[in-house]
Amino acid sequence: MQNILVTGGAGFIGSNFIRYLLEHEPTVRVINLDALTYAGSLANLQDLPSPERHIFVQGDICDANTVGELFRNHAIDTVAHFAAESHVDRSILGPGQFVQTNIVGTFNLLEAARQAWLVEKRVDPQTARFHHVSTDEVFGTLHPNDPPFDENTAYSPRSPYSASKAASDHLVRAYNHTYGLPVTLTNCTNNYGPYQFPEKLIPLMILNALEGKPLPVYGDGMQVRDWLYVEDHCEAIHLVIKRGIVGETYAVGGNNQPPNLEIVNTICEVMDEYLPKSAHSPHASLIKYVQDRPGHDRRYAMNISRIQSELGWQPRQNLQSGLARTVRWYLDHPEWVSAIRGREDFQTWMNNNYTQRGHKK
Repeated sequence: MQNILVTGGAGFIGSNFIRYLLEHEPTVRVINLDALTYAGSLANLQDLPSPERHIFVQGDICDANTVGELFRNHAIDTVAHFAAESHVDRSILGPGQFVQTNIVGTFNLLEAARQAWLVEKRVDPQTARFHHVSTDEVFGTLHPNDPPFDENTAYSPRSPYSASKAASDHLVRAYNHTYGLPVTLTNCTNNYGPYQFPEKLIPLMILNALEGKPLPVYGDGMQVRDWLYVEDHCEAIHLVIKRGIVGETYAVGGNNQPPNLEIVNTICEVMDEYLPKSAHSPHASLIKYVQDRPGHDRRYAMNISRIQSELGWQPRQNLQSGLARTVRWYLDHPEWVSAIRGREDFQTWMNNNYTQRGHKK
């Protein structure tokens, strides 16, 4: 790993991964391609360690010329592909962009890598690696007593978002099988932590609680997700890129599977502890149940035994410690929060998705 292209590196997980790389790979050079759409921000890239080894390029993975030039100009030998439209609610309201970014964009990256590594031999394909970051949502939903997802679970996507990610997974595997492109994949559970765009559950609850706004919980709040602290995810991806078997998939999860309502209540407890004099304490009094999203998957869970046994990885943070770190980060970074939440596109989205959803009777 010498010149790594990180797509979506101004987003939540991508920016955390770049920080992790610059701290743990002292000679690597990071080329960061991000379109700076609503979820990407240069504010996520402030105060990077070793910033001289980070090159930011504003561009879209759907632009094949831009992607091809990066491979040619920077001798890219590794790809960490994070760039994706990733919010289920947004995919329900506007699925077209998910098809473009998640499918066409991934195709462009695969084609550029195939051309550079296998056709033009700009780098040794034996040492190159294309890593595709995917989601557990491609597997569909689990019933209460079903075993967790693993690497052999059949795909059953149920939203435009998960369907587009499933398609991108299939493309990546097809390029390995058909052309011999050196790929690895990870399917990961819900991430949380610093720099997460505040439309997602955990930062939304933290910031609404801070301001005394309602904490909107979908349906009965008993949907189950497997939560993973973002830095643990970054460590897993780094290990898979360096030591994972080419052509293989690794399931990544946090071994934390509480219902959403428990997540919200835990956040409220942490907020009560950190802000005991808040006028909004106890913060759990702000919880409001709202109409559920269409086709809301009931339960996700991930079996991480393969990555544990083969690569020795397991999450370092449990839910309590990870949420405490996350709440503390948002409380300590009001400038970042203000810059993100002040954007007109964010305010419009919040109104469309939450305010108009209304409270349950």
